[in-house]
Formats: sequence, structure tokens, C-alpha cells
Amino acid sequence: MTAEVLEKTFRKGDAESAALYSRCLRYRYALSRVWDARAPRLLYIMLNPSTATEEQNDPTIERCERRARALGYGGFRACNLFAWRETSPALLKKAAAPTGPENDRILTGSLSWIGAGGLVLCGWGVHGSHMGRGAQVAAMLRASGAPLAHLGLTRDGEPRHPLYIAYATQPQPWAEPGD
Repeated sequence: MTAEVLEKTFRKGDAESAALYSRCLRYRYALSRVWDARAPRLLYIMLNPSTATEEQNDPTIERCERRARALGYGGFRACNLFAWRETSPALLKKAAAPTGPENDRILTGSLSWIGAGGLVLCGWGVHGSHMGRGAQVAAMLRASGAPLAHLGLTRDGEPRHPLYIAYATQPQPWAEPGD
């Protein structure tokens, strides 16, 4: 970790939890839950963090954890296009610097966190087009060689947010546009 990133940990039930924050706590760069350190992990890339912490799930993180367990992963990490902690996409769009100074470094570093057999599941929804960030992050992830997946695409081709997607929906490979 750098001096600009604060790590907080917690154990709840069978899961070790960790969160990476900015020193001011306005940015959450990553949130992980691990219940089987030997199993592959799932990396979610969503829009922005809401209220979940290393100690408490919000509805999105609760759903992400249940999906990861149902798919047989040993843990998951949630990263985002924007690290700014906000419950409203409209207010997120008003933030002066919503991405966060350490976000891209931690996001790309999280690709090695998932390990062999892990999966990158993109799900930032329609607001991912803000500041061209969805396309920018998708290109960054593809350049790394990471195989990308989604749970469905919006009309504009953005990967759907996982909160309202049925558990029965399986991740699908996300081919580069034009492939």
C-alpha cells in the first residue's frame, strides 16, 4: 500500500474482509471478501462504491457475495470505474474528481488478486458512459489480457449492473466491440 491508501480489515462469519480507502475515506478503491483462499476469485468492476464497508454489506455487495458463492468462487473483490463513495449516480456525476487518484493502479493490480481460474465480471450499467470511463476501463482491462465477462448488456453496450440480475443468469464472455 502507498501512504495514500488505507487498508481496513474485518472478519465476519467465514469471510475475511478488506477495504482499501483513500486517507480522507471519500474514495473506496476495493472491497473484498474471502471465504476460501485456495479457490479462484471473482473480480467485479462496477460503477462506484455506495455504503458497504469492510464490516457491513450494502444491497449490491450482499448480492455480489451471494453470486460469487453460488458460482463456486472462494471470494470476490469489488472495484469500480469511479472510487467516489456516493449512493446517487446524479450526485456522482457532480463530483469534481470521481475517479480517485489511486483507482486505476488498484483496479489493474486487482487483476492479479483473482489468481488462476478467476474471472473479471464487468457490471457498471448505463452510467458507465460518464466521462467515457466505461470505454476507458474496458480498454485498460482488455490491454492487460484479462478475459472479461458480463451478465447482459444495455442497449448502449454497457455491461449491466449485477444488483437486479437474477442469480440464474450466468456470466457471458464480453467480446471486444466489432469481434
